[in-house]
Amino acid sequence: MIKLPIQPEFFTQPESELTTIEAAVLAEARKAALKAHAPYSKFHVGAAVVLESGEILSGSNQENASYPSGMCAERVLLNYVGATYPEAKIQLLCIAVVSEFKDNKRVYAPCGGCRQVISESQARQNNAPIDIIFEGPENQITRCKGIEHLLPFTFQLF
Repeated sequence: MIKLPIQPEFFTQPESELTTIEAAVLAEARKAALKAHAPYSKFHVGAAVVLESGEILSGSNQENASYPSGMCAERVLLNYVGATYPEAKIQLLCIAVVSEFKDNKRVYAPCGGCRQVISESQARQNNAPIDIIFEGPENQITRCKGIEHLLPFTFQLF
């Protein structure tokens, strides 16, 4: 048996150290979270991206009584980007949580299904890495450069 050397890299930093554009995209993700339809979980999530053109787009989670028909914020947004801007490159994806149930000691990373959709979005842009920022503990943000850090064995057909 041979051990596979997988070395994901994550970084934490104070939110105050974000660049101007990173802070703007995170702010848009937080605004989007306020528009979430989350009557069941009460867990409002927003996602925002900045495209290579500089345009910022956002989306929020949309729950449905017929579970699992709802969608996470990341999937709502990335599917919209893929359908509306199929040639656009995503430079940055920010994910924000706005909920009374948010625990400031936890990291809130994308779920497994969203990781796969992020992987597909990154594959669409010839695997140019998407910078991913999500909420970390104690008012820190957590980030990684490229989905391979969150999903080391991506499932890709092309």
